[in-house]
Amino acid sequence: MSNPPFLSIDHVQLAMPAGEEHRARAFYRDLLGMTEISKPPELAKRGGCWFASGSVQIHLGIEADFRPAKKAHSALHCADYANLLERLRHAGIEVTEPDDIPGIQRCHIHDCFGNRIELISG
Repeated sequence: MSNPPFLSIDHVQLAMPAGEEHRARAFYRDLLGMTEISKPPELAKRGGCWFASGSVQIHLGIEADFRPAKKAHSALHCADYANLLERLRHAGIEVTEPDDIPGIQRCHIHDCFGNRIELISG
């Protein structure tokens, strides 16, 4: 295919329970170091919050019958993988580092709601 149909991922949408925005901010903004971005006013009425880091955006939306994503996940390249893992472990976040892809340093964590996230070095 000479012209690929997609250029990049605009954002990843994850679910969260209603009324827990403070926990999302503590995890995504304070621990991961992302910046909270404003939701459009009409969408802000629904709750949830959005975060960005460079061109990466994670949108957390309210799901009435919330269940965390245990297998499905976003995978994020990290600028300072080792330092981030140290911060996560210091905060009590469980970090699982599989070695099943040769040449790739990566780990899996779960956010404050139990959603799985993969972090990749570099």
